Amino acid sequence: MPTPADRSDGSDDPFAVAEAAQVAARETVPVERPTEAVAVDRATEAVQVEDRPTVLVDDQVLGDRPTVKVPGQRRPPVRPARRAPLPVAAAFATLWAAAVCYLPVAAVIGLARTLEGQGGLGGAAHAGLAGWLLGNGVPIGTSLGPLGLPPLLLTMLIVWRLNRAGLHVTRAIGARRSGKIGDTLLVTFAIALMYSLLGSVAALAVDGKGTEVAPARAAINFFVLGLIGALAGALRGTDALSVLARHTPGPLRAGLRTGAMGALFILAAGAAVTGLSVAIGGGQAADTISAYRTGVAGQAGITLLSLSYGANAAVWAAAYLLGPGFALGTGSAIRLTEVTAGPLPTLPLLAGLPDGPMGAAGAALLAVPVLAGLAAGWLLTLRLNRAGDKDGPPWSLVIGGGLLAGPAAGLLLGLLCRASSGSLGDGRLATIGPDPWQVGLIATVVIGVSAAIGAAAARTFGPRPKALGPGERR
Repeated sequence: MPTPADRSDGSDDPFAVAEAAQVAARETVPVERPTEAVAVDRATEAVQVEDRPTVLVDDQVLGDRPTVKVPGQRRPPVRPARRAPLPVAAAFATLWAAAVCYLPVAAVIGLARTLEGQGGLGGAAHAGLAGWLLGNGVPIGTSLGPLGLPPLLLTMLIVWRLNRAGLHVTRAIGARRSGKIGDTLLVTFAIALMYSLLGSVAALAVDGKGTEVAPARAAINFFVLGLIGALAGALRGTDALSVLARHTPGPLRAGLRTGAMGALFILAAGAAVTGLSVAIGGGQAADTISAYRTGVAGQAGITLLSLSYGANAAVWAAAYLLGPGFALGTGSAIRLTEVTAGPLPTLPLLAGLPDGPMGAAGAALLAVPVLAGLAAGWLLTLRLNRAGDKDGPPWSLVIGGGLLAGPAAGLLLGLLCRASSGSLGDGRLATIGPDPWQVGLIATVVIGVSAAIGAAAARTFGPRPKALGPGERR
């Protein structure tokens, strides 16, 4: 009887099983065959080696030989890379960037309206367009007055997606790492023009009963945002940023980088102060949310609204640390030495407002921007030390870069203060946010002086630069 090993794996064929059994039942019979020796009778012959001349092969002999050209291997013809037309690439990338920014807003508003019993796809789409326009800085006219306070977090998302659009269009048209300023400007203008057209169409769709939007204002705002976002992405994609950096004087280049770093340090400190203040006033924030009595959907909407304006609060806190502070209505002032405010909207984000002047603690908070400038200047010198000069960077570059950091930081913070300000109606809340001119001027002086001092201190007392070896590069 055959063993399982004699069968095929998983075979149920009866003929295969019978054949395997028959083969296994056969007996093995030894076969004997006689072995015969084969005799080979061959005579051994000597091989005569004739006298042959020895030829010496050297370079001269090899050089006298004729050169034969061997035909090379055929290569397939190189086909040019497929490139998308600029209008098509710009239209597709811009539409995608706009959809990524609009759809979340419409989805959140539609969900809130559905849970509150005010469902409807048309209403959610209309409200989502209004919120998207507001995120682009376009004021919305309502029965209470113009609503012009943009949620800066949504604005940052829009600029980031336009930045990605500029990068994608640069790759699509084959201008990646071309280093050409012309390609950068073409991509930027195409995206800005397409985005401006989208803004005009959205404004026409929202403008109607209950909401008023100026299409011309929307076109201008969308065009400016398109320029800012697309220019950043196109500069990175074409590598024109490196070309511009190489042609920029050293002190100016160092000042721009240090100023941006100092401004980011102050913004980070403002965000930390905002989060700490809201956390301390968490009980008041929870009471504010529960006081609306709008159910879970309404409370979630209020929380999301506060989060969308969290970036605005960080900019306002930075202005608070610098000294000018910000306003929460006409005739109000929120600064370290004065807190004057009337009735405010009941929002959880406003639970972290100070109750009065800070006093001695305010003087300590005023030192935060100075420390930010000192840190930015110190890092400037450490970065310049990488050049490998054993004597350290020149004083003109150190002091010049530190002083020029002031205007760069002031300009950046002033623009952010302008973008984070607006109005909530035409009544007492018509003025909300910091004064960009005051913040920009004070930031210019504070960052410029402190960055120069920090850079000089690092040049004098900091670690000495290490000289680069012959095989090392910067």
